Amino acid sequence: MAPLRFNDVSKVYANGVEAVSHLSLDVDDGEFVVLVGPSGCGKTTALRMVAGLEDVTDGEIEIGGRVVNDLSPRERDIAMVFQNYALYPHMTVAENIGFSLLMQKLPKAEVGRRVEDAARVLGLTDQLRRKPAQLSGGQRQRVAMGRAIVREPAAFLMDEPLSNLDAKLRVHMRAEVSRIQRRLGVATLYVTHDQVEAMTMGDRVAVMRSGKLQQYAPPKELYDRPTNLFVAAFIGSPAMNLYQATVDPDGRSIALGDQRLALPPDLTDEAVIGPYRGQRVVVGIRPEELGDATLGGNGLATQRLQGRVDLVEELGAEKLVHFRINAERLSTSDELLSGAEEEPEGVLDTGEIGAATATAGVARIPSRSQVATDQEASFTLDPASLHLFDADEGRSLRAG
Repeated sequence: MAPLRFNDVSKVYANGVEAVSHLSLDVDDGEFVVLVGPSGCGKTTALRMVAGLEDVTDGEIEIGGRVVNDLSPRERDIAMVFQNYALYPHMTVAENIGFSLLMQKLPKAEVGRRVEDAARVLGLTDQLRRKPAQLSGGQRQRVAMGRAIVREPAAFLMDEPLSNLDAKLRVHMRAEVSRIQRRLGVATLYVTHDQVEAMTMGDRVAVMRSGKLQQYAPPKELYDRPTNLFVAAFIGSPAMNLYQATVDPDGRSIALGDQRLALPPDLTDEAVIGPYRGQRVVVGIRPEELGDATLGGNGLATQRLQGRVDLVEELGAEKLVHFRINAERLSTSDELLSGAEEEPEGVLDTGEIGAATATAGVARIPSRSQVATDQEASFTLDPASLHLFDADEGRSLRAG
């Protein structure tokens, strides 16, 4: 077991494309870190550089305090789990799990012990004599993980290992992978495009975009304090409602179309809001922070937002209410949001209305609400839940 570290790492291909730009982050011993971002953001390239499958252009990668840039994959003491299981169809589960150990010419007794230990951890003890064709997708993925576990590596690398599973099984396997990793206590770097996977599994999550690290923090911090518009829009489902707004001259409220919203104390501090008095900003409101005023709203809500309902989607315990207000919603085609509109598979896609109607917003409210299509609705809102961003740079005003 050992920590893993990127020290100002870059990857530039021969055609001049910079896939990863000055990446610096660390994975502590026993920590589960997730690299997440839209397709082409550089997350898989970063993982492949750790594995030794891609050369590092600049910077250093350390595993257990040892720089591994010039070491072959075999010398790096890592184990990798891919999205395709790559199992040998003619071998049993036990033979698949223990194959790499036999190649290392370990004694059969040691191979058997390690295979049995891995099978016990993975719940595969009763499947050891079966062949891959006799297994479910989840069981095959566990076998692939077993091959990694028996090697007792310094670090695990996982490249979208659950992407080939159906939505229901992915939910189950997320919990299984997390449980196994915590039991083993090995530093793990996990790549996914699915932000739900990232938020539920990672001790810390690194959000990437166009080869650059946007924010690296625990899931709760990413959700509560996104450092810029891209992270704000990418993390959360449905995505955060983002509107163009103007800060009032007094610096204590904002004009959102023909409505006004008070700002929380931390955003009215002169050092924060001073440069933006009378200026354009972007305001962010998460769908779950909006409450139905007819139900009493949210406990801390002290102000209201009026809108006209376009569509109500029933989800059982809750409903998604799509509404319009007289304010311009930030378009997903905006350069500051490019790539953030990707939705993970298996999650309700709420993007069509937002794309078609620039003023659309979404509220996540209890199913007992009587809000209906083509009616006016009043949503409650706690000022402390508001997010403000620089309209030109996309930087969160809370980020300083």
